Order: sequence, then C-alpha cells, then structure tokens
Amino acid sequence: MSIDTLESLHEHLQWAIQVELSTIPAYLYAMYSVDDDTSVPYRLIRSVVVEEMLHTALVANVLTAAGGEPRFYDESVVPSYPMALPHHRPEIVLGLERASPELIDRVFVTIERPREVGGLPEDDDYETIEQFYMAVEEAIERLDTEEGLFEVDRTDRQMAESGYYAPVEYDFEESGGLDAVVDRETATSAVETIVHQGEGYRDAEYADPDHHEQTHYYKFKQIADGTHPLGETRAVPTNPRAAEYPEHLRPAADLFNACYSYLYVLMDGLYSPVDSETKDDLVLELYGVMMAAMRPLARWLTRQPLADGADEHAAPTFEFYRFDGDPVEELHRLADAVTERNPELAHVHGALVQLRGVGR
Repeated sequence: MSIDTLESLHEHLQWAIQVELSTIPAYLYAMYSVDDDTSVPYRLIRSVVVEEMLHTALVANVLTAAGGEPRFYDESVVPSYPMALPHHRPEIVLGLERASPELIDRVFVTIERPREVGGLPEDDDYETIEQFYMAVEEAIERLDTEEGLFEVDRTDRQMAESGYYAPVEYDFEESGGLDAVVDRETATSAVETIVHQGEGYRDAEYADPDHHEQTHYYKFKQIADGTHPLGETRAVPTNPRAAEYPEHLRPAADLFNACYSYLYVLMDGLYSPVDSETKDDLVLELYGVMMAAMRPLARWLTRQPLADGADEHAAPTFEFYRFDGDPVEELHRLADAVTERNPELAHVHGALVQLRGVGR
C-alpha cells in the first residue's frame, strides 16, 4: 500500500501511533518485574518508555497538523496482548513477559533494530521501524509539495508545549523533545527525533550529537548482553488476565486497567481543541495517574503471590477498561473497593480522588 493520498497518510500516521503504543505496556511489564527499581536495567527501560510516550505525542502532532484526528480511547487502538507489532514483517509477537536477557534480545532489541545499509523506505510490511518512518517522511514531503498539508494552524489540537515533556535519567534534551508541528520542516524534525532516539540511523549508537544518550537499540543491547545484569526478577505470569486472578487481587488489577484506559481518554482530550488552561490540567492528570496510581499499583501487584505459598506473583494486565459512565466517578468507585480491602493502598485512593475530571 503506497502512501499516495492524504487519507493514506492519515492512516499510516495512526498506525505509527499504534506501533508506539504497543511497545509501552510490554516494556513497562518487563520493567515492573525487575526487583530492584534503582538498578541500571530498570532505569534504562524506564528511559525508553518515557521516550516512547514522547514518540506517541510527536506522531499525533504530525497527524493533527496534517489535518487528521488521532484516536486513542478505542478498543481497536488500545493494545491487547499477545499481539503482533502492527504491520511488521517478519512478524514480531509482543507479550507481557517477565524480564530476562532472552526476552529483551528476542523482542525488544529486534523491535528497535536499525535498518540494514541500503534499506529502503517501506510503508507496509516494513522490516524495521526506521524504514516505515522513512516512507512516512517521504510521503509528507511529496504530499505537502502537491497539496499543502500544513496551511491551517492546528497547534491548539496538539501537545505543543515543550514543558509537557522532561527527559529522565539516560535521556538528554539534545536528542529531541516535544515541539509543535506547523510545517514540513517541523514534521520532518519530529519524525527524525523518533528515529534517532529509537533505532538511530544504521550503526549510530547515540541519539544526541554530544554522545550522552544511547539509542533504544543500544540500551536494550546492554541489558541483553549482560553489560548491565538484570539481577533478581519477580515471577510474574505471561499475558495475564485480571479475570483469572484470585478474587482478592481483582479489584487492584481492575483499578490499574481503569487508570491505564483513562490515560487514553485524556489523550483524546489533549488532541481536541481546548484552551491552554484545560490542556495544562489534562497533562497534570495524565502524569498524576501514571505516577501516583499506576506505578504503585503495579509494584504492589508484583509483590502479591497468586496463591498461598506460590512462587508466581500477580502483575498489571494492561487490559482495555470500558467506562460505562463518568470515568472519574468509576475510578473513585474502584479505588474505594481497593482501599476497603487493602488499606496500604490508601495513597492511591487519595491521588485519584483529587482528579478534576477534565478528561471526561
């Protein structure tokens, strides 16, 4: 399928969003299984996840600037595991798995692999993500020349404030950040940031000109080859389902999934035409739910045995949660149920009751 129309460009940019989104839970799940959350491997994986979130926002900015409408809270968009990396050939199966050098080499390194020398743009059935983005970049340049993609200013529908993104440890601002897309040049710059940080260009080990930040490919390679040993990991199940958990663990798993799905609701809000104050509130809620609710819930779950005396522990299941009514009210109800059973999670309840509901 060639990217030869505006409709096709929009479709491929939505695919790109889904490619970025599909990696995030798989990387997070492996990270949460690492016992020492101060270790280098844990922090390296976290640094990759943060940039995958940046890449999602950058692709959505490009799609919005080109007249499209990104979709997030949609069961066809939210990843479901196990799954194939969208439109990649040969197939790469992504799942929620316990961290191991074998997993990171087999899946994560393969996803972030740079293209071979001479590798050409590929708009579908792509061999590397870089080649897919090369095809997208070529289409942007061609269609902008032919049709003028960026004649209407749509920055009010984007995550356009650089302050909405801050690099974490092992990431550096010089490798690229969050910027508005207003023309071909800024669209191309956004795509190049994604490629530089992820795969690098062919054998490039670093994502920034001063060689402070390694690409995702080389970060994962250092874990896979034992340069940074993983250490102890928690025995979490592969591709779990909340419905399969013991009854006493389901409320926390359901609350995690509702928080996770609420992020997609918030992203839909961020890519709609809202005033700057509302956009600031949406970003605050997004980061608040991730840090004050999802992270502690995930770490708590990975400490809970699935049965008395069992070695295997629970973990977040990253499943789509369908809100039947007001999402914030539903989050409050689920948090009440969790706190009633598990008072040690009262701080999560406290964070969620502070939500203002700007993402409804």
